[in-house]
Amino acid sequence: MTERNLVAAARIRQELADLDRVVARAEQAMSLALNSTEHDFYLDSAALNLHDFYGGLERIFRHIAADVDQIVPGGPEWHRDLLEQMSIAVSQVRPSVLSANVVKGLDEYLRFRHIVRNVYAFKFDVERIDRLVRQLRPLFNQMRVELLAFADFLERV
Repeated sequence: MTERNLVAAARIRQELADLDRVVARAEQAMSLALNSTEHDFYLDSAALNLHDFYGGLERIFRHIAADVDQIVPGGPEWHRDLLEQMSIAVSQVRPSVLSANVVKGLDEYLRFRHIVRNVYAFKFDVERIDRLVRQLRPLFNQMRVELLAFADFLERV
């Protein structure tokens, strides 16, 4: 067991605790957006929390890539390459971090992150945000199980 692995496991656990709060905030904002006359502001909040959700995951993935794999993707497709790297087992280094199903589910949040960064908030698609928020908790719960199993692995080696 190396200190590097222990730090990576601790970072995973801390980010997951923070992400649980982000998921709850996205759900609350979407509920208020659907049930309020001031829905635009709550919709913006839901979108920002969806953005933060993927950003937090990407921090976890970068720590794993840098500290465990010791290679972080670069280039114009680095976000997608980093996500895909998490589904690959690295021989004699680590098992896959996430299942193919979780990676597939996260891909839409990766794409949505790009929309939040590049589109005016008043042009957000309410139905898409609502769908992403409704899918968020089940995806997060499965992803958390997989990331905690990976953190356990890091603490054992």
